[in-house]
Order: sequence, then structure tokens, then C-alpha cells
Amino acid sequence: MSHVVVLGAGLGGVAAAYDIKAALGRTHRVTVVADGAYFNFTPSNPWVAVGWRKPEQIRVALAEPFHEHDIDFLPVPAEAIEANAARLKLADGTLVDYDYLVITTGPRLAFDEIEGLGPESGFTQSICTGPHAERAFDAYRAFLDAPGPVVIGAVQGASCYGPAYEFAMIMDADLRRRKLRDRVPMTFVTAEPYVGHMGLGGVGDSKGMLESSFRKRDIRWVTNAKVASIDAGTVHVDELDPKGALYRSHSLPYEYAMFIPAFTGVPVLRSVEGLTNPRGFVLIDAHQRSVKYPNIYAAGVCVAIPPVEATPVPTGAPKTGFMIESMVSAIVKNLQADIDGRPAAAEATWNAVCLADMGDTGAAFVALPQIPPRNVAWVTEGKWVHLAKAGFEKYFLNKVRTGHTHPVFENYVLKLLGIETLKDKHVADHNTH
Repeated sequence: MSHVVVLGAGLGGVAAAYDIKAALGRTHRVTVVADGAYFNFTPSNPWVAVGWRKPEQIRVALAEPFHEHDIDFLPVPAEAIEANAARLKLADGTLVDYDYLVITTGPRLAFDEIEGLGPESGFTQSICTGPHAERAFDAYRAFLDAPGPVVIGAVQGASCYGPAYEFAMIMDADLRRRKLRDRVPMTFVTAEPYVGHMGLGGVGDSKGMLESSFRKRDIRWVTNAKVASIDAGTVHVDELDPKGALYRSHSLPYEYAMFIPAFTGVPVLRSVEGLTNPRGFVLIDAHQRSVKYPNIYAAGVCVAIPPVEATPVPTGAPKTGFMIESMVSAIVKNLQADIDGRPAAAEATWNAVCLADMGDTGAAFVALPQIPPRNVAWVTEGKWVHLAKAGFEKYFLNKVRTGHTHPVFENYVLKLLGIETLKDKHVADHNTH
């Protein structure tokens, strides 16, 4: 009997736990170790931050569904990975031995890299976690009593731009409904070289579409932006030119500010020799395995992926749920192969598909593969995307509650976008996206 330990219980971790257990059956043991007892549907955090969702609506207690599927659950943070001994040490002193470790921790939020950034020791809000989104809503309610300028964006080194765009346009829609929008100048600040770059070098006409959306909503923007510091009431930004030289500096006043920070690997990963790159992301081979420890796999935001292209201000490549599910599928197949004594063969697909809510409408981005040149690259806008994302929220939360193991993104997103018949080897040969 093999013991597979999944470290992390987010989008990737929950999917990995259910899919691995379904594939390996009761003759093998699966344990999930997580920093907390709940799953939070992160894509819905922008809605929580303006009160369109309550936290409990996008949260699932994991103990019962995991128990029903014969998955052990330890909601205790990991303190150390003893890779050579093949075991975890948890914060309460518990030692957990494993035959295989699947790392799905997500990132560390690097607020400390910019003075004044973040909700704990800084002045800005975040929508990266459930508790951050709740705190952002508390700040938003106070802001509504005395509205003023808003600054929203993603700082240098960020690799997750979609939620920043979503939050800007969701807030715009909410303020219009409250008839307060005329009292709130809005500025979008991003490390991207242009609006709609998304860390992907653009997708179809994402630049034109998002610039048009911002103009319609009276949202100004600053690109090639390096946030120098933030103090109470002012964001200090250096705008660079295409060659990376200072073009001009901005001091942007705000009554409410939200920024996506840069990500790094979590400390428990960075302390393992040879496991990560200098930023703390797990170095993997083509089969999602650690390059140093063949019994360790990784999926999701914790994985090291190089930027799609060099930009004047550093930008990272996004790791969408579409891609994460593909990584999980590859891990499941390669775990089975290793247990059976066969060589690993499955590889994840490096594709990006994103459904972005824009308040009263939405945008769908498709980049297949993620790194150019691409077989498919387009973006489309419509109210159907707004409705589709709401539907997907319910769909995925149902998977978490019931333990369904079918590939959600393939069954929902690709068919929704009408490209389920695409036979590109980067898409159709994989069972999960």
C-alpha cells in the first residue's frame, strides 16, 4: 500500500485528493494536510469584497466530504518537509510519513516587498484569500460612508492580473448601482506593459477590449508601473518607458486601494534544499515531479513557470484553474504509473482559459497554448460570461462537497466556449482541461 500526502487544500489540493483516491482505490491511502479546515473558492473573492457573496456561500468544511471518500484530513500547518526521510513535520509536532508527496500549497503573498502594501502591516486591501476578501469588504463598507478616489491594480512581479481587472469593474458596477460612482475617480495601476497583457503577452485583442471597457467605465490607467511605496492616502508609482527607464512618477491619492502582490513560494518549501528556485517555486520536470526528489510532485501556483516574455517592469505568468486541473490530471496518471512500475508519460497542458466577471458583463480569455505562438488566441465579451462564472462557482463548489472526480474545466469551460472539438495535441490529448 502506498501513502500519498497532499499538502494544501485549495483548488489544486482538493482536486488532487479526490482524483488520486478515485484512481488508486481503497488499497492505497490518501491524506490531506492543510492550513485550515475549510476550502475557499478563491475566484469568488472579488464578489465577497463588495458584498455580492457572503463568505459562507463560497466556503466548504472539508472534514465530512473527505471522510466520506476515505481521505484522511489533518487541518494543521506543515512546519517542515523532511524530503530525504519522506515525511512532514506539522506545527503541532505530528510526523506524517509518505511514499509520495503532492505539493499544492499555493503562494506566499509578498506584501513585504513594497513598503505600505497589504492589509496586515500596510494600507491596501487584498482579495487573494478568503479572510482578506472579508476584510476588504469591511473597508469597503466604511468607504461607502465617505467615498473618494480608488486605486486598484497589480504590483511588479505579480502573476495574477485577472482578479484585479475583475475587482475594478465589479466595484464600478456596484458604485453605479448605489449611485455613488460620480464621487469616485478610479485608477488602475499595473506592472503590465499595456492593459490586457495579463502576463501572457496579450490574448487576441485583449488590449483593445479592456482599454475600451475602461474607457466606458471612466477608469484611468497607468501601465509599466512600478509601485515605489504606499502611505496613508497616497500610492507612489514610477511609470517606466518601454526601455525600462523612468518616464514619470505619480502620486495617486486614494480613499480605498486594492493591489495584487507578487507571489513567492511558502516558507516550508523554500527550506528544502534543491526543491525550489530562488523565489521559492517548486522546480519540476515535464511530468510534474520535483527535479531532485522523484517522489514529490507539485501543481498550481507553487510551481515554477518562467515569464512568457521580458517586460520593462517584471510580470509573471498566470496559473489558472484550467492549467492547475491539467497538472493534477498528469500527476494522477504518473502516480499510477510509478506505483505500477511504469515510466511517467503524462504531461500537463500549458493552456490558459479564464472567465472574468466585469460586474454586469464578463470576458473570456483563451490562450492555447499559454506561450506563443498559439493555436487558439481570442477574447470575447458578453453578459453570458458573467452568468457562466456564477454557474461555474456552483459547479465547482458542488464538486468539493460531493467529491466528483470528473475534470470540471473540460466538462464546463471548453464546452461552454464551444471549442470542445479542438484536436490540438496541447488540448485534446489531455483529459482535464
